[in-house]
Amino acid sequence: MKHKQYSENEILDVLAQVEAGTAVGDVARLSGVSKATIHRWQARYGGMTKDDAKRVRQLEEEIRRLKKLVADLALDNSILKEVVGRKW
Repeated sequence: MKHKQYSENEILDVLAQVEAGTAVGDVARLSGVSKATIHRWQARYGGMTKDDAKRVRQLEEEIRRLKKLVADLALDNSILKEVVGRKW
């Protein structure tokens, strides 16, 4: 059975229905997911707006780029230390 991958916007729409007062079971049935999935989404995205989710996604991308940059600089630093440490 193939599972559908929900986008953050779709997840936030489902959670908005739950926050509006609709029963979790009804929302789960309408959206085609289990109650446990909705509770897991609430733990991760609870109280988040679409703008917040977009900002989190941008920050995660920035963190990924910075980690790569630090790794490259650490490699360059170790290479330079190795070159300087040699006896000519």
